[in-house]
Amino acid sequence: MTPDLMAAGAQARARAVQQAQAGGGRGFVSQEPYFGQGVALYLEDISVSFDGFRALNALTLTIDVGELRCIIGPNGAGKTTMMDCITGKTRPDSGKIFFGSNIDLLRLTEPRISQIGVGRKFQKPTVYEQLSVFENLELALAADRRVRASLFSRLSGAQLDRIGEVLTLIHLKDEAQRTAGLLSHGQKQWLEIGMLLMQNPKLLLLDEPVAGMTDEETERTAELFLSLEGQHSLVVVEHDMKFVDQLTQGRKKVTVLHEGSVLAEGLLSDVQANDKVVEVYLGR
Repeated sequence: MTPDLMAAGAQARARAVQQAQAGGGRGFVSQEPYFGQGVALYLEDISVSFDGFRALNALTLTIDVGELRCIIGPNGAGKTTMMDCITGKTRPDSGKIFFGSNIDLLRLTEPRISQIGVGRKFQKPTVYEQLSVFENLELALAADRRVRASLFSRLSGAQLDRIGEVLTLIHLKDEAQRTAGLLSHGQKQWLEIGMLLMQNPKLLLLDEPVAGMTDEETERTAELFLSLEGQHSLVVVEHDMKFVDQLTQGRKKVTVLHEGSVLAEGLLSDVQANDKVVEVYLGR
């Protein structure tokens, strides 16, 4: 981590400690990530081995605030392991992971990482299929995620407005009262993304979000992600190169992983012309 980032992080941590002490806080210091240096996520020299197989090999990666970054690479390149490390599911053997310049994610539990604004969507959608679309979003409200509170408290006007905004954003406004289990695969994917958005994440990790979607659903998903760019930082792991092209629009950076480290990085046209990338991933 650069000296500027380290200094900014140290100052932010010191402020959080002072606030906790002034308020009589005990135990874990509640912190907000500090994005003043423009960095949302920073991985440095992350290595992970499983039974002798090195899934990540000194991986270093930086995601800027509000950036939409696509991560591509062959199966076994380390993409899922990288997300597991960021979210606390897997602890790396070595390296650093910072959210903003002040929050060391390696010191936090998986639930706590989610609470401070890191949201993850897996390839297979996970929704409450017996509940309506509206009820799924209601349960995901960040204000109080306890099921009892969600079921027995009345929604405020602001909360209703927020659900309405998300329903429109994920193209499910007309399906609000429909049972989630009756949605198409693509609609379930949108609903799960909406559930993440209800929790106001600052960083979204999206693992092959258009797998199994129709061409129309894929195009609408690209529109959705582009509308989130700037408001959220997004890391999209994907194999569908047409979808990656739609997201990057010829001007955004793409990262190629291979054997647990960065093989190439740059505009999509540049990495597609990279001989090493062609050899290990894209083919002729």
